[in-house]
Amino acid sequence: MNREVPARIANILINALKGGVVPRAGLEYITVGRTQEISAILHDLEMIEEGGASFRFIVGKYGSGKSFLLQTIRNHATARGFAVVDADLSPERRFAGTKGQGLATYKELIMNLSTKAKPDGNALPLVLEKWISGIQMSVKSQTLAEGEEFDRLVEKQIYGVAGSLEGMVNGFEFARAVVLYWKAYQQDDRTMKSNVLRWFRGEYPSRREAKEDLGINFIVNDETWYDFLKIIAAFLVGAGYKGLLVIIDELVNIFKISNSITRANNYEKILTMYNDVLQGKAKHIGFLMGGTPQCIEDKYKGVFSYEALRSRLAEGHFASGDLKDLSAPIIRLQMLTQEEMYILVEKLLHIHARLYQYTPRISGEELVYFLTVEYNRVGAQTHITPREIIRDFIELINILYQNPEKKLSEILESNSFEMARGGLAGEEIQDEFQDFEI
Repeated sequence: MNREVPARIANILINALKGGVVPRAGLEYITVGRTQEISAILHDLEMIEEGGASFRFIVGKYGSGKSFLLQTIRNHATARGFAVVDADLSPERRFAGTKGQGLATYKELIMNLSTKAKPDGNALPLVLEKWISGIQMSVKSQTLAEGEEFDRLVEKQIYGVAGSLEGMVNGFEFARAVVLYWKAYQQDDRTMKSNVLRWFRGEYPSRREAKEDLGINFIVNDETWYDFLKIIAAFLVGAGYKGLLVIIDELVNIFKISNSITRANNYEKILTMYNDVLQGKAKHIGFLMGGTPQCIEDKYKGVFSYEALRSRLAEGHFASGDLKDLSAPIIRLQMLTQEEMYILVEKLLHIHARLYQYTPRISGEELVYFLTVEYNRVGAQTHITPREIIRDFIELINILYQNPEKKLSEILESNSFEMARGGLAGEEIQDEFQDFEI
């Protein structure tokens, strides 16, 4: 039986999944399978916490659960005390571009900065306030000083943290901004705090404006945004977080770029990140990038079209479909098994019943019947995905809830749910379920 799902979370789950998108909350209630993959990535988080770094590609075809896994890891990471930034690539957001696409990706990442206390993004102000409060608490525990003496000791510690960042690329400017934020916090200068936040978010259009407002002759741009992320990771650790996880989905938007030079520039940026991780140049930071098999493996336009990446990422001779090396940089997602899909639709049935406050009328045998119909569709053996099955199932239970006089078998045998009855395909699918305990 499912754990009791709060009605608000049940509503988010059902509506998001019916719309074919991954919900950002409540994933723990519907996660099935992926135990090995999640375990491997959680081990990466342990390495990041120790001061290391990690880089993974999560590869799966559309609807296979790739984005679901990325969001599940995001939730695990924030719960464990990490800060997470995430973004989907698009024609406007890339790793590099001539129209500010790299900076646009940075802005999206920082806007979506999430922590355990603020899981829905926009956590930057909270992070800075928490950092200052933490230093104040630390000083208070070490001294009885008050007033100006107390402020002086706090400022000394803040300069100490800022000083530790100055050795990094662009670290001096970052440290100055941190100190400016502290002074604005101390003086309750909301305008200055707002300006510093704008600068951190990459929203200043020119150095001149940043110089006028903050006295800092530097802004984040297409060339510097990745180095700036590494500084943010170091700062976050100083602020009490365990590290920074960077999640970037929809790599297919790099694959779709028609200009070969622009594509190569984007793959060069990925190579820089990958090399930094392997060579120990990045600390307390992890990268998860989601893409389809084609956008990774295509030798003309995919990641593997960039030889320096292909030679680093290509699998050895021993990994196969059944034998996966989960310490490799590419984690390939297999489709959920039919048994796992049974568990998933059963979970969804109980969540739907919780949301609309009714007792489920669908038996285990009927769930198996529904899945048999789904897997019997023409082409389902190779093309059906969990996303499609989930959308069909939520539609089905919505119809049954709204039409209580109807039976599941009536709806499945209607034109909406055609089934290729009998034949070899039907027998094979039934064989998959016959030994499954209901």
